[in-house]
Amino acid sequence: MGVFLCKWLLPVWMSAVHPFYLSVTEIRYNGQRQALEVSCRIFSDDLENALKKYNHVTLDIIRPKDRPAADSMVSRYIRQHLHIKADGKPLSLQYLGYRIEDDATWCFLEVPALKPLKQLDLQNDILYAEHDTQSHMIHVIVQDKRQSTKLDNPKAEASFRF
Repeated sequence: MGVFLCKWLLPVWMSAVHPFYLSVTEIRYNGQRQALEVSCRIFSDDLENALKKYNHVTLDIIRPKDRPAADSMVSRYIRQHLHIKADGKPLSLQYLGYRIEDDATWCFLEVPALKPLKQLDLQNDILYAEHDTQSHMIHVIVQDKRQSTKLDNPKAEASFRF
């Protein structure tokens, strides 16, 4: 019985003592709109702490007193830490906004007027400065073909070919 309890309770206890740091980024090419749609799911408390550190301000990302200022901080942070190239050309990500869902912040960006692509390269080091164990799940969908990879700090680069 003791071995059973240790086998199941130890991981639960360890996760409480050592939380995990994971974000999810999905990049989808919408052929109908000829746009690259990007969404990043980041734990709200981690993003809020990073924004406070980078901007030297107090911030409540869930209920901001000044939503345009919060949007500006989120936009700047994401665009500093997420870089995407399509067929070797750097893309300019346009920030659309963010939405809170449970304990996560969903950040939305896009690149409009983009022709179909054959290769996508990205660099994602969101929260790497804050958490040595930060990881990112990256999902890229182009022409209904899905490719995924995981990046663990310090690895920040990935390439996808379609």
